Formats: sequence, C-alpha cells, structure tokens
Amino acid sequence: MAETQGFLHRHHFLLRRLHSLTGVIPIGAFMLFHITTNASVVWGRFTGHGGHSGEAAGVHTFQHEVDFIHSMPALILIEIFGLWLPIAFHAALGVVYAMSGSPNLGHYKYQSNARYVLQRLSGYIGFLFIFYHVATLRWGWSFLIPGGTEWSGEYAASTMAAALQGGQTLSAPGIIVSLFYMLGVSLLVFHLANGLWTAAITWGLTVTEQAQKRWGQVCAVIGVLLMLAAWSAVIGFATLDQDAARAVEASMQDQPHQPEAGPVARLSEP
Repeated sequence: MAETQGFLHRHHFLLRRLHSLTGVIPIGAFMLFHITTNASVVWGRFTGHGGHSGEAAGVHTFQHEVDFIHSMPALILIEIFGLWLPIAFHAALGVVYAMSGSPNLGHYKYQSNARYVLQRLSGYIGFLFIFYHVATLRWGWSFLIPGGTEWSGEYAASTMAAALQGGQTLSAPGIIVSLFYMLGVSLLVFHLANGLWTAAITWGLTVTEQAQKRWGQVCAVIGVLLMLAAWSAVIGFATLDQDAARAVEASMQDQPHQPEAGPVARLSEP
C-alpha cells in the first residue's frame, strides 16, 4: 500500500493530467457521439429518413447509424483500447483520488464543495450504470433485463425498447429500468460537464476567476443540451412502438446495402 501511495505521489502531476485527459478524450467524446446517436430515434423523426415520417423515420435513422458503426473494421479493438481501458483507468484513479480527498461539505456548504461531492457520487453510480448498460446490451447478460430481451444490432431500436420497457409493453420492472437509465445518463452528463470545467483548471487554461466563470457557463450549456438529448433517447425508447419499429427494421434487413456514414456516424469515424 505504501509503495502504491509512493508511486502516486511521485507521478502525481502526470497521473492527474492523464486522468483529466481520459475523461475528455476519448470518454467524453464517445459520450457525446453515443448519446447523440441514441437520441436519433427522436430527432430522426424530423429527417424523413428512408422515405418514412414520424416514429418510423426515427427508427430508420437510428438503425442506419447502428449499421454504419457495426461496419467499422476492428470494432472490438477500438472498443477495448479506445473506450474500455480508458474508462477502467479513469474510474480506478478516480476512486483513489476520491478516497484521498477531504470534502468539507458538512462544515462549509459552498457550491464548489457540493460539486465536489456530486462529482464523486456521479462517478460511482455512473460506473455501475455503464457496467449494467454494457453487460446487458453488449455482452448479452439478458438475465439482468426484465423479460430477458437480448439486444440485436439488426433490430436495434425494437430490442432497445424492449430492454427499457421490460418486455413487449411497458411494465413495472421496465419503468424501474427506465428510471435507472434516466438517473444514470443524468449523472454521467453532469460528471462530464463538471469534469470539463475542472479539466480546464487542471491544464491551466482557466487561471483567473473570470475565465473559470465564463468556461463554467459554456460547460453548463453543453451539459443542458447533452442532458436533453440523453433524456429524449431514454423516453424515446421507453415509449417506442416495438411492433412498428421491428417492421421498419425488417424492411431494412430485406434490402441489404453497404451502410454509408450518416450525420452522426460520420463524426464517429476514427
């Protein structure tokens, strides 16, 4: 234990900046694209994608984005080295820093202390949410999903809806899962927005109080917009007509094509 503390102390400057950097790139960048892609089930309704309108257009847009992402070469390697390992590093170091920190919220209830505590709390719960999200929808741990639905890349919207709704229609367990998703994405968005603000301080980009205030306003706007996108995605899937969505997806599978990069997927290209 002493050797570990010694290592952390000796490399404090480097590790702090690596921790901050991984929170922004690649984790923060991935969150931005991932949430925007999932929200396409809602904003896609206004695109007329695939000649559809309304909910069907949203399903078509979302499936189009998923198809493109799954067509990327060496996707599993990109996930491991570009996402999972950075998340593991960021989370492990975050726990170490949180355990060694000394928030004084109980004595001095300043806004900065409240953000400090919420940043750590959002990290803990957010990590559990990420694990559940990946385990159930990427690793196929369907026993953790009410109704046992397994997510399918070919029927992305309908199976995602079934996972959040807890079966063929919205059920009581499904409401619990959907509420957990709302909590998870909300905390992760806060963690990112507040992390962007502290990252600028860590890297010496906002030295003065005025600069920190201006950047804080920018981070607040980013957080609000990303929060609205995340909420729209959860609500969109939780209220989606699964039968109608599957009909759209089946029609796309009947017409195989080489997926082209959509407006969001193009941003996801390495």
